[in-house]
Amino acid sequence: MREAFAVAFGAEAAGIWSAPGRVNLIGEHTDYNGGLALPFGIDRRTRVAMRLRDDDVVRVASDFADAQAGGVVETTLDRAAEASGWSRYVLGAAHVLRRELGVPGTGFDALVSSDVPVGVGVSSSAALESAVLVALDELWGLGVERRAMIRLGQLVENEVVGAPTGTLDQSAVLLAERDHAVLLDFRAGTAEQVPLGFEAAGLEILVIDSLVRHDHATGGYGERRRECEEAARIAGVPTLREVAVDDVEAWAGRMPAAVHRRLRHVVTDTDRAARVAALVRAGRPLEIGSILTDGHRSQRDDFEDSVPAIDAAVDAAVAAGALGARLTGGGFGGAAIALVDVAASPRIQREVADAVEAAGHARPVVFAVHASQGARRDPEA
Repeated sequence: MREAFAVAFGAEAAGIWSAPGRVNLIGEHTDYNGGLALPFGIDRRTRVAMRLRDDDVVRVASDFADAQAGGVVETTLDRAAEASGWSRYVLGAAHVLRRELGVPGTGFDALVSSDVPVGVGVSSSAALESAVLVALDELWGLGVERRAMIRLGQLVENEVVGAPTGTLDQSAVLLAERDHAVLLDFRAGTAEQVPLGFEAAGLEILVIDSLVRHDHATGGYGERRRECEEAARIAGVPTLREVAVDDVEAWAGRMPAAVHRRLRHVVTDTDRAARVAALVRAGRPLEIGSILTDGHRSQRDDFEDSVPAIDAAVDAAVAAGALGARLTGGGFGGAAIALVDVAASPRIQREVADAVEAAGHARPVVFAVHASQGARRDPEA
């Protein structure tokens, strides 16, 4: 990256910062409903090489295939919020930092490189935002705490990108630790590091990329969020976290059927997240598989944010011997995950890809991921 940076900008980078993609083990659409989620950072990362300039010009380049054709994106700090396309995540981070902290900042050159798949549901956008935020935080000498940085990343998504997302992705990417998941309680505002124990148990997580792309700035995500808000309003609670599992069915018939299904998913997925966290904390990761698969049924039938290719992938993974599988991320495309025995992983990967293709869908890209460190300045080679 240092060589590529010098070619692009004719100068040396001050450093390289990176952030991981993330997999959400369990707890979908719970973040904006005050619930629980259990994500972890993965060993696919977005890297940003950067140096400050002595003016207000910002130049951004990337090795993304769809970004190379556009060459270097050049603007000024005052116009950063007007960015479009992939560069809005970089420029949006600069805009939000300056506005929220009341700092003038200075211009910069940035080169982005990433092996985090885009549109899969492993939070490529949060990885990019977070890598830029930690880089500018250091270079501009701001000293922003990680919990405050989570909110800044959410503002980039909500205001600059226009995606009505919560804070799950930024929390996972910024707080992740190696071999741990982060138990996020969105009502209490807490984050607990939970050791996964997958390696010791001979397990790993497969990501099954359906190749069906999603965009949270448009479509079903915003609609589902509005339905959750309607469910909370009818139930007379500030968030759906206040509804107990045992009380879910009491609301059937007292709100529109679809809205009740959204309520049931959110409440039961928070319960599933609590149970999975308790099991891995107790050193019993082999027992979580059926809970993951139950979570997929809930997303498919109650939240209705799955797609046929994802359903086929989940079914194929379980049939091939996965302990459990489910849609991960915001849905409407993206990826499934499967918890598998390491020894069986290559076979399961092949069988899942073959089965999904045989069912008439695009052949998925299947790869293993492992819990990785959160956003950081990369060590020098």
